[in-house]
Amino acid sequence: MSMNFGSKDGILIRTMTVEDYNKVKTSDVYDGVPLFTCFGQEMIDIAEASKELFDAFHISLIEKGNCLVAIDEKDNGRVVGLVLAHETVPRDLEQQRLKINDMAESPLKRIMMFDNEALLKANFFERYDVPKLLYSHITNVDASMRGKGIGSRLAAALMELGRSKGYPLMTAACSSFYSARQKEALGMECVYSQAYADYKDANGDVVFNPPAPHTHQRLLAIKL
Repeated sequence: MSMNFGSKDGILIRTMTVEDYNKVKTSDVYDGVPLFTCFGQEMIDIAEASKELFDAFHISLIEKGNCLVAIDEKDNGRVVGLVLAHETVPRDLEQQRLKINDMAESPLKRIMMFDNEALLKANFFERYDVPKLLYSHITNVDASMRGKGIGSRLAAALMELGRSKGYPLMTAACSSFYSARQKEALGMECVYSQAYADYKDANGDVVFNPPAPHTHQRLLAIKL
C-alpha cells in the first residue's frame, strides 16, 4: 500500500512503484552522482549495457516498499526525484564484498569496492548496536528541479518511513558535498569520511577526481 508524505509547491512525495520506475531511464538514476561523473561516457555506457541487472536490483528494492518518489503534480505526474533504499543486516556487507571481488575490472567495480570499504569502516552495526538498519542507497533529483528542497524532503520522508517500519537507524553514503550537507541539516551525524585525493590504486594514482566541491565521501547516520 502506497504511503503519502505530503505535497508542497505541487511536488508530492510518496512511496515509489515499479510503474514510477519505468518512467525513469536507468542511467538517469545515477545522473550527477560525483563518482559516476568521474568516468564520463564510459560509466553511462556501462549503466546502459548492464540495464537489466540495474533494473532488476532497483525493482527488487522498490517492491519491498522502502523507496520514495517525488512527483510533479503540475506536470502530468512527472518523476522529478527519487530515493532508493533498502534494509541492511551485518552479513550483507561481507557478502557484497565477495560479489564485488568476482566482478570484472571496471569503473563500476571500483565505485562499488570504494563504497563497500567505507561501509565496513563506518561499522554502523557495532557503533550503534543495532541488528538492522535502513540504508539510503541513492537519492537523485532531476537537474531542472535541484535547489528546491526536494532532496531534503525525500530524506526526511525516508526517516519517517523508517520509523514507521521499526528501523532503529537510517544511514547514507554521500559522495556529493550537497547531499551530505543536506542530510546533516536534518540531524544526520557524519561517522566516517574519506578524502578522494587520499584514495589511491596500487600504482599510487588517485582513483576518483570528481569536480569541486565534491572532495570527500561521507557516511552518515541518524537514530530513528
